[in-house]
Amino acid sequence: MKETVLILGADGYIGWNLMMYLGRKNQGLVVGIDNYSRRKLVNKVKGDSLIPIASMKTRIEAYKEVFKKNNLRFFAFDITNSHLLRKAIKKIRPTIIINLAQMPSAPYSMKNLGYAAWTIKNNVIGNLNLLWIMREICPKAHLIKMGTMGEYGTPNVDIPKGFFELKYKGRKDWVPFPRQAGSFYHWAKVTESQHTNFACKIWGLRATDMMQGVVYGVTTEESQKDSRLAGRFDYDGVFGTAINRFVVQSMCGIPMTPFGKGGQIRGFLNIKDSLKCFELYINNPPKEGEYRVFNQLVEQHRTVTQLADMVKQIGKKKGYNSSIKKIKNPRIENEKHYYNAETTKLTKLGLIASDFRKEIEKMFDDLKPYIHRVNKESIIPKITWK
Repeated sequence: MKETVLILGADGYIGWNLMMYLGRKNQGLVVGIDNYSRRKLVNKVKGDSLIPIASMKTRIEAYKEVFKKNNLRFFAFDITNSHLLRKAIKKIRPTIIINLAQMPSAPYSMKNLGYAAWTIKNNVIGNLNLLWIMREICPKAHLIKMGTMGEYGTPNVDIPKGFFELKYKGRKDWVPFPRQAGSFYHWAKVTESQHTNFACKIWGLRATDMMQGVVYGVTTEESQKDSRLAGRFDYDGVFGTAINRFVVQSMCGIPMTPFGKGGQIRGFLNIKDSLKCFELYINNPPKEGEYRVFNQLVEQHRTVTQLADMVKQIGKKKGYNSSIKKIKNPRIENEKHYYNAETTKLTKLGLIASDFRKEIEKMFDDLKPYIHRVNKESIIPKITWK
């Protein structure tokens, strides 16, 4: 692969690991842009990455030493500044653009009006700037955008790959599947997807929209090579996701906390599988003017209680006294529902998923050296939807 890849949101959980992953695979440049907002927002809610993370300068220097390659670059600025984004894209001339520059927390977006408004501005305006600048400077580039399965909500029917055939009063059409988002963060993602679809339709851009499930896991093949290459790992009640938080709770002797009745079903995939998906999309690009959607998840038929039970079993095997204590659900959501998303497109592209149980077992080993850093006060969710 020889592409000029631009990754927006390059300092995030997926972003930095993706820079390394594509840097090793690619003969061209991989350029990252980030305003360090993830670090700032996590600190704002009194959280911190469980694994200490280095500066981007230190990370890139370590990457050069470890992998003997000099193809990573980084710029620090906010992509809601269209002037700076235009200047950077004009200089880089990317052939692949990956937009991960979104605030990724539903609870954060539901804290108050200010947090919700910032989420909408950051996520929607950043993506809108990108679409207009792509039209102007690099209309043939392939945009890969981070969507979320949360855009769909939990409909009582199978979730198709973005679009479905609608029949009404004797007529039919091929239309986007209805969105039933459950937070202002997820509604921002819906708007991003609609804008991207529209830009492909009217300007002939090409885009892959990833409706990604919940990502779990600690290390990747690259990040394990040197402590300076470590990616972030959040476990707090605002930015920490279910499996990641459950494993930390298990290791600390804190009861795992499924919400409400614990019957919610979500789709999951390991961070290493997420990285593989990006490579598959790059190697199998859409046509000019095509907006395509992938439901990016591999594990989707377990409730959060079942996931907690699995983590409990693995924790006891590892010597931890794990327990489960359901807490009042801070969200407004269906706690028992149908959930089945179509994922055949990923299989056809060649994705072979990691072993779910083995990867959770590995998390216990990966986190053991850092578990003393846990702030137990930050784990329990405190932001409510009411």
